[in-house]
Amino acid sequence: MPGKNIRVRSSEGGDFDCYLATPRAGGKVPAIVLASAVHGVNADIRAIAGEFASRGYIAAAPDLFWRTIPGPLSRDDDRTKQRSQPRLEKIKTGEADLADTLAFLRRQPQSNGRAAVMGFCYGGPYAILGPKRLGYDAGVSCHGSQMLDFIKELEGVAKPVCIIWGDEDHQAPAEVLEAYRRAASRTKNLELHVFPGVLHGYMMPDNVKAFHRETRDFSMARALAILDGLRSGEAGQARRVAG
Repeated sequence: MPGKNIRVRSSEGGDFDCYLATPRAGGKVPAIVLASAVHGVNADIRAIAGEFASRGYIAAAPDLFWRTIPGPLSRDDDRTKQRSQPRLEKIKTGEADLADTLAFLRRQPQSNGRAAVMGFCYGGPYAILGPKRLGYDAGVSCHGSQMLDFIKELEGVAKPVCIIWGDEDHQAPAEVLEAYRRAASRTKNLELHVFPGVLHGYMMPDNVKAFHRETRDFSMARALAILDGLRSGEAGQARRVAG
């Protein structure tokens, strides 16, 4: 389902681009905010937003790089690294954008006030930060990077967090997977899924070497199940650790 580019007002001043896809059906529904990989809001991210909208949910993808080098960049563009570093500082700055996007969505007539955030690679940490302190009702991370720096943020999270990796993801080496397996075993609201033979970037068809249809379908199904819970007012039941 096609969407449109809109502008979201920043609480820090100015405004930023955001891709918005909305369902055709009436009624109030939850939203999902897509925190993109370093390549930005490209065709793959817009397609995911359209898929959520076609299933009856509001989907938005803000440009998290509007302060430096805005817009989508190709995989071979050297500026991707430039605009994402220093990583921890950039992620912190982007928290305001995720909060502002959520505030914008809650003002929309179709919104029921509930929302999940779904992060990809660079955006993965927002799956934890969103439910922890940005007002989101759930988070999903797909092939997230820099995730070990945010594992302590899981303490005290009372809302569902779902993290999905492949076991051949170079951004999730053995020590990262083991740390998150331990966290999932003791954290009620955290579910972790690790798929054998799956590489970093499995969600994105334009990443030809890594794209993995079955794992992408599973990830979308889990996000849709969480949204379905937010539609009814429930947060959605976390599954136990897999893989």
